[in-house]
Amino acid sequence: MTAIQQFRELHEQDEPLLIGNVWNVQSAKAYEKLGYQAVATSSSAVAFSLGYEDGENMSFDEYFYIIERILKSITIPLSVDLEGGYGKTAEEIVLNISRLAQAGVVGINIEDSVIIDGTRKLLSTNDFHEKLNAVILKLKEQNIEIFVNVRIDPFLLGVDNVLEETLQRMKIIEEAGADGIFVPCITEISNIEYVINTATIPFSVMCMPELPDFKTLKSLGVKRISSGNFLNGYIYGQLEAALEKIGEAGSFSPIFQGQ
Repeated sequence: MTAIQQFRELHEQDEPLLIGNVWNVQSAKAYEKLGYQAVATSSSAVAFSLGYEDGENMSFDEYFYIIERILKSITIPLSVDLEGGYGKTAEEIVLNISRLAQAGVVGINIEDSVIIDGTRKLLSTNDFHEKLNAVILKLKEQNIEIFVNVRIDPFLLGVDNVLEETLQRMKIIEEAGADGIFVPCITEISNIEYVINTATIPFSVMCMPELPDFKTLKSLGVKRISSGNFLNGYIYGQLEAALEKIGEAGSFSPIFQGQ
């Protein structure tokens, strides 16, 4: 069984796959140490760590360097948040995916929105359909095996008729032959239950303040749960708090208290 087949099986197990979102080797190794089954990059957290804003502002080569370092440092599967694909054409996107697959990446996330002048906007359903179909067709033509998890953003962007828009895009994903559906910012139990009842492939959600607990998500049929960039933000918030305490104390003693 290949690593990608094993990764697919993690989306079919009884317990939802709690995937650790990482931005460097240190964060990836922390998840592996604690027994996580797989990790995935958070593109925004990687971008922030390199001094960029989210939205494909870092180059793919810069991103790929971080990905390679993570791959060489852990033994658990790594999936990559590819945002919109880091390419303007299906050919460019598939070339990037090919590089990832050859390096040992088992999965990708690709999304149906783009950031233009700092504002995230949904692709039209027609443009999304054409793009996703072209990418998946070329992956099949080139025999590139990788788990394709497609992120759709109607809930994240709070669009009108959000359930209908989500279901329409889910149908596009399933007909294209993708492996999974990811809907960030869906949090209400009734909404999660409603969309999962129509899904035919594994369904993923993301950490939010109002997200139900893992036991409830399991009962609803969720197969994958991610944290996005929230832990990255939490960790650096803790760092700022520690720095403030050091300044107030006039010594490093606060960081050693309780040890």
